[in-house]
Amino acid sequence: MANQLGELVKKHAYVMFGGKGGLGKTTFSAATAYWLASQGKKVLVFSVDPQASLTDIFQKDIFGKGAVPIMPNLWAQEIDADSHIKAYQNEIRKKILDMYGFDKVPDEIEDYIQAASAEPAMEESAIFDAVVDIVVKGDYDYYIYDLVPLGHALYYLSMAKVYDEWINKITKLREEMREYETMVSRIKREKETDEDKILTELLYIKGRINASSSILTDKEKTAFFFVVVPEEMIILDTQKAAELFAKFDVPIAGYVVNRVLPDELRHQEVPAYLKNRLAMQGGYLEKIKTTLGDQVRGFVPEMERDVTGLAMIEKLAKIMYG
Repeated sequence: MANQLGELVKKHAYVMFGGKGGLGKTTFSAATAYWLASQGKKVLVFSVDPQASLTDIFQKDIFGKGAVPIMPNLWAQEIDADSHIKAYQNEIRKKILDMYGFDKVPDEIEDYIQAASAEPAMEESAIFDAVVDIVVKGDYDYYIYDLVPLGHALYYLSMAKVYDEWINKITKLREEMREYETMVSRIKREKETDEDKILTELLYIKGRINASSSILTDKEKTAFFFVVVPEEMIILDTQKAAELFAKFDVPIAGYVVNRVLPDELRHQEVPAYLKNRLAMQGGYLEKIKTTLGDQVRGFVPEMERDVTGLAMIEKLAKIMYG
């Protein structure tokens, strides 16, 4: 198990753990980052979940502080969406002033900026944009994504495609308008039209979106692992999510099964409740092996306590990777 999972992780610069909330995505992300860093690789583990918990796991306040050093070769980052939204607002105001030569942003435009920033999707959009900033710089050997729960992760994927299609249409219209403006200028023997700042901005946004979506779908560089536990609804939901992710061309590297009760408990005197749990789990583990087959990359036991602090993270890393 450990060798197979480790070999897959090592081959990919971008490693993502996804699944329903509360299954162990963050702990797996932290343990994977720890394991790679301990081998001398420069690693960033970061959370794209607004309810991030890397701070709790590493027992270090990292929220909104950029890339925070955890140990040699390892940095962790939690993105503060609110600060990014404020930066958005200021950037939009500056561009409006620069493009149109206003002394101040008109009230009706300011109202629009405030209203747009209050949209429910704005938080996800801000985090999505921050992730692009992080990965495009290329400062690390490995990037470990602690993804949002499945529904939000699918939103990220769909958002990249929707943004791209929208930008393509707007850019095409702007290019056509630009050609018309240039032609009119020549007919009137006027000077060449000024640099098209709107078109430049659209092409800049398109480039960023493409950079981000290409990472999500790059089979050579990206490995996406689903975290699953031996429970019926989790298995069914994960299968459905895997089908949806495949439609977005996300390279699914496999599944890691978490919270497996130790098999030796079967041979011990344990309460009836625990015996029933073990029996149920046995059935679900068989279902996982049947339905997911050789795509199952590893089984991780239920830990005796929460995975917090470097000592427990190291312990989990040894279980996962040997």
